[in-house]
Amino acid sequence: MSARTKDIELHDVEQRFHARGSATGFLTAVHETSFTLRSDPPHIVSLVGQSGSGKSTIARIILGLQRPTSGTVTYGGKDIFKLSRAEYDDYRRNVQPVFQDPYAIFNPVYRVDRVLRTAIKKFGLTKSKARAQELMEESLRAVKLDPAQVLGRYPHQLSGGQRQRIMLARVHMLRPAFIIADEPVSMLDAQVRKLFLDILVDFQRAYGMTTLFITHDLSTVYYVGGDVMVITKGRVVERGPVAQVMHTPSHSYTKMLLASVPQPDPDKRWTDRIDIEEADREEAAPEVPTSDPARVPRP
Repeated sequence: MSARTKDIELHDVEQRFHARGSATGFLTAVHETSFTLRSDPPHIVSLVGQSGSGKSTIARIILGLQRPTSGTVTYGGKDIFKLSRAEYDDYRRNVQPVFQDPYAIFNPVYRVDRVLRTAIKKFGLTKSKARAQELMEESLRAVKLDPAQVLGRYPHQLSGGQRQRIMLARVHMLRPAFIIADEPVSMLDAQVRKLFLDILVDFQRAYGMTTLFITHDLSTVYYVGGDVMVITKGRVVERGPVAQVMHTPSHSYTKMLLASVPQPDPDKRWTDRIDIEEADREEAAPEVPTSDPARVPRP
């Protein structure tokens, strides 16, 4: 099995944190969650929910930054927390993150070139300085950045959109099988946000990258298409093709999320109070027994 055909599978993953004052002594951020990210065919799966729903915790677990309390995450059938050094290096190259804050990921004392050069050196893309320069410039142009306007600058000299696209340029150089994008556009303005999402879609189509797109914004989910999983309080309560879930939601929490999206009409105002707790009480059931997004026919 090649790296490009390995899948990421979560099996009954649960994450608990110690919490003072809690009746049980801990807080469960993720409840027995299972799903599969398939590399073939490449696709986009969105994980959507409000702040505190467990989205970023799942991202950190998949990236190997946090070991779950119970359950397993496998890559090509092997537990990612039990991989050999060579296997883990393969995993790191093929599962690339794009985080929310486009500034915090850079060391302010180094020029932004370092992010790209470090990736070239770490993963042995080339030993030639001239070829390394070519790779950086090619990847920057692929994400609509002018190398002459970016290379040699410090992070504070670039906009948030430019810094975030440099991370996409890093992804472009490595050509991973998976991108784990955790709220990557929440700090970008509307125009740059659209450009960023278009690049993600292009990466899927041109280079065969599967993306787990984590967000609270349903409009961006609809824009990128693919499949969606809706999560609340650590539980995935609905999943399926984006068009199906958006137009015919089955869970009350999904309906509440859709109802909370403002309409671009000043004469149409909310008349009802949105109560997340009430939605949870109405359907405090385990995961909806549908197939995982990778197995649901695409719209």
